[in-house]
Amino acid sequence: MNKTNNMVIDKIENSHLYTGLSDRIAKALAYINNTDLENTNIGKYEIDGEFVFALVQEYNSKKPEDCRLESHFKHIDIQYVISGTELMGIDILKGQVPHTVYKEKDVAFYPNESTQVELSQGDFAILFPSDLHRPCIQNKESSKVKKLVIKILC
Repeated sequence: MNKTNNMVIDKIENSHLYTGLSDRIAKALAYINNTDLENTNIGKYEIDGEFVFALVQEYNSKKPEDCRLESHFKHIDIQYVISGTELMGIDILKGQVPHTVYKEKDVAFYPNESTQVELSQGDFAILFPSDLHRPCIQNKESSKVKKLVIKILC
C-alpha cells in the first residue's frame, strides 16, 4: 500500500469513489456504510483482524490548545463523524519535526500549526501516514461528538 497518498475529506455518500485505494480501505468504508453506527456502543470492533479495526468514541470537542497535531507510522486513519461537529487541523508531512514520538503506540506529535476544516455528521477523512491531523477541536464552543475511527494497517 502506498504510504504517500494524500488525505481525503468527503461526504460518506461519495465513499464509493475511494474503494479502489486498497482492499482494506474498501472494507473500512463498507463497514461505515453497512453498520448502524448511531446505535453502536462505544468500544473497539474488529473488521479484519489486526489489519482493520474500528473504535467508536464519544467526547466533547475541545479548545484548540488542548488538541495535538499527530501522524502515524503504520496505520491509515479513517475518521467518520457519526453525530456532532468538530474542527480538524490538517497538514501534509513535509519535513516538520515531531516534538514527541511513541513508535510503540504508532503516533508522533508535532507543533500545532495546521489548517482547520469542519467535519460534521456524515463527513469522513482518510488520513495516510504522510498526513498530519489534529482532531477534536471545538467550533466556537464545545459540543458532543460521536465518531468512528478506523485503523488500517499499511
